[in-house]
Amino acid sequence: MQSRDTNRAWVLAQRPVGEPDDDTLRLETGLVPQAGPGEMLLRTEWLSIDPYMRGRMNDAKSYATPVPIGGVMTGQVVAEVVTSDVAGFAPGDRVLAMSGWQDWTVSEGSGVTALPEGMAHPSWALGILGMPGLTAHAGLAYIGEPKPGETLVVSAATGPVGATVGQIAKLRGCRAVGVAGGPEKCRHAVEELGFDACIDHRTEDFEAQLKAACPDGVDIYWDNVGGRVLYGVLPLLNPFARVPVCGVAAWYNLSGLPEGPDRGPQIMSTLLRMKVKMQGFIVYDSFPPSAYDAFVAEMTGWLADGKIRYTEQTVEGLEAAPRALRDVLAGRNFGKVAVRVG
Repeated sequence: MQSRDTNRAWVLAQRPVGEPDDDTLRLETGLVPQAGPGEMLLRTEWLSIDPYMRGRMNDAKSYATPVPIGGVMTGQVVAEVVTSDVAGFAPGDRVLAMSGWQDWTVSEGSGVTALPEGMAHPSWALGILGMPGLTAHAGLAYIGEPKPGETLVVSAATGPVGATVGQIAKLRGCRAVGVAGGPEKCRHAVEELGFDACIDHRTEDFEAQLKAACPDGVDIYWDNVGGRVLYGVLPLLNPFARVPVCGVAAWYNLSGLPEGPDRGPQIMSTLLRMKVKMQGFIVYDSFPPSAYDAFVAEMTGWLADGKIRYTEQTVEGLEAAPRALRDVLAGRNFGKVAVRVG
């Protein structure tokens, strides 16, 4: 339980080899930090759980600095401003910040964004109205470039990014085919999210089912996972197909190269023969600032009109965060996972 006197923080105890386990993170307690001149004290209310966190545990070259051993695990939060000596922020404000996996933090305001007063669902700022929603909207607009009548396939189709990608594609006039793990998720994608079809990647004849669901081939493949789904889509890509690479969840826990045949020739020859554009991106530095304004304008309208549906899975308590991350990495979650901290 969150305390006014104690700060709990999950720190990186050791770098995992493969899947994170009970020894990867360590819960430490200490005094609540004190804000000084030009600073404000933030109390965490909601913590976002995202697949990218696994990569931050590795000491490897990437788009962001890895979490140091003994450092607080990185993560985006919705927080309450408790005290403030920072212009533009007052006690009682709700903000979006990169405070990490802890109850309390002190900030001078850098990278902190004020949320609208009276926001009905503050945790949505970590999902459909935040980084995952912007990822889907901007990535599809600038890399996927959907056109009416085209076919889009998206992996992890019921996750916060994949579900949004598929629904936006439908609004853009595309045929949307999802790929998800299990019949329940596939039913949700079709019956609740409005996908034209959804294929369970765990079935033996996954590749045959995917081909049947895409009789005109695939014009856009939104890749959240890599692995078997990527290999199943490759033969279906049409000339000038676009492949936004948003994640490789199937490989996040690998400690070395995956077993099996070398797929390099298949991937590279497909890109060449089909003139495919495959582009990886990180949402915060891959698009112009105007992308955010366009996202907010369209997404708030779609949500108000019921044209976009959103699923959030709430996990109770900061102590449950490590298990929540392991569930996300294994695909055991359903929708966006947010930890209610305080």
